[in-house]
Amino acid sequence: MSSGDIWIIGASMTPFGRFPDRDLIDLAADAALDALNDAAIAIGDVNILAMGNVYEANSHNGQRLQKQIGQTGIPVYNVVNACATGATAARVAIMSIKAGESDIGLAVGVEKMGKMGLIGGAAKKRDARKVYRPSGRYGSVLKTEGVLGTGIMPGVFAQAGTEYALANGVTAEHFAKVAVKNHEHSVLNPLAHYRKKFSLEEVLASDVIAYPNTLPMCCPNTDGAAAIVVVSDARLARMDPDVRRRAVKISASVLTSDPWVEGGQVQPDVSTLTRQAADAAYAEAGVGPADLDLVELHDCFATAELLHYDNLRLCEPGGAGDFLDSGAPWRDGTTPVNVSGGLLSKGHPLGATGIANIYEVATHLRGEAGDRQISGARVGLTHVIGLASACAVHVLEARAS
Repeated sequence: MSSGDIWIIGASMTPFGRFPDRDLIDLAADAALDALNDAAIAIGDVNILAMGNVYEANSHNGQRLQKQIGQTGIPVYNVVNACATGATAARVAIMSIKAGESDIGLAVGVEKMGKMGLIGGAAKKRDARKVYRPSGRYGSVLKTEGVLGTGIMPGVFAQAGTEYALANGVTAEHFAKVAVKNHEHSVLNPLAHYRKKFSLEEVLASDVIAYPNTLPMCCPNTDGAAAIVVVSDARLARMDPDVRRRAVKISASVLTSDPWVEGGQVQPDVSTLTRQAADAAYAEAGVGPADLDLVELHDCFATAELLHYDNLRLCEPGGAGDFLDSGAPWRDGTTPVNVSGGLLSKGHPLGATGIANIYEVATHLRGEAGDRQISGARVGLTHVIGLASACAVHVLEARAS
């Protein structure tokens, strides 16, 4: 086992948007080479490559990336874990260093989503007649989707938000305020897919996707890539002083999946695994929610962000609405959340998102976030959740002066 801390010495993110003329590997190569350059190393210095991607996960993308940036014979891990794919790839590199197998790792996340639909039902061949007989793992006669809950993302997070709202006095306007905040934050992020403000009235009046989420309260399908270079404490000590000065410590790296809960047999539970990941990360890092200077959390829908204020212990139990109303999660608040614009504006290229969140927080902790910089940021948290489900939480800290 390796002893000592693990550090981020290189971090990069491509612009997020739609790039019809660039393929998956082009985007991944841009992010990887930029991260290596940021770390002042070459691919020949890297001991392990972890490559995260969802929609082309069967294409050996890590090896394809090597052919573009350098084939050095190192271990390559191709990672897929729903929306937590990028963060899981980062953990693969981190765990390799912790195991003492590597001292420098490269983690890359990438996705090409274009304008693909979400449900895709129109493309499926319909049977000429319905046949009602038990089939499948659970012996169902009919599909349970929409009858016993839903597994489709807009519905899952709409239902979770509605349950929280009814229990805690939250309104549709609260959820809309999340979108207003994140779209306003995105104006300062040159890498965001969308950089446009919306008024509360515009958000509420937009087309409803899954109540209470309207269109501006839902993340867009996006192309993009992000990458980080991580090193052991011992390796960092031998590096250039400027690399050491800009290094960001990974104080906690936690991955959870769904524990059994009664309601989880009907509706995916997006809360319990996040609470458990957050609690474990705070314990591992030796910090608490009050110590956080900024948070990048998984706001795939506006309802999700508000839920995760509570799940990440950023507010008192049941107090997410009051936390939002207090102004705490805005750029100038006590706990800025999704200063990047979040998934709602920055975009959500599934395989890249987890690493992009790490990039954002690391950039603030280095004091290099430009117009959106959170002054004096020293400690930050990143969070992603993918249905199935997987949740990753990382706590990052700036290097002591």
